[in-house]
Amino acid sequence: MANDTMEKPIAAEEGVWVTGPDGELIPDYESTFPTINEGEVVHGTVVRVDKDEVLVDIGYKSEGVIPVAELSIRRSVNPADEVSVGEEIDALVLTKEDAEGRLILSKKRAR
Repeated sequence: MANDTMEKPIAAEEGVWVTGPDGELIPDYESTFPTINEGEVVHGTVVRVDKDEVLVDIGYKSEGVIPVAELSIRRSVNPADEVSVGEEIDALVLTKEDAEGRLILSKKRAR
């Protein structure tokens, strides 16, 4: 008996896809993130405040890190006195990826 069924190509879900090593379609997550360059001022939301750094969600693949020395022009500041979780801020991109793969930002240089 002949096989009367025909395979129909399945359309990929909406999004950006690339061909993987085995020819399968896989999501291209890299292309969904905005392009960010060193020296650019970005806007984001503070998501964590620690004693030595602040984490900021800027819509990039990883959160940006503001070291305490880059929060204010004043020396020896308490990060909790400068920003709070949920606050929206502007920051300058100092380093796109440091040795640990982190995005390093500066609040004091974004002014």
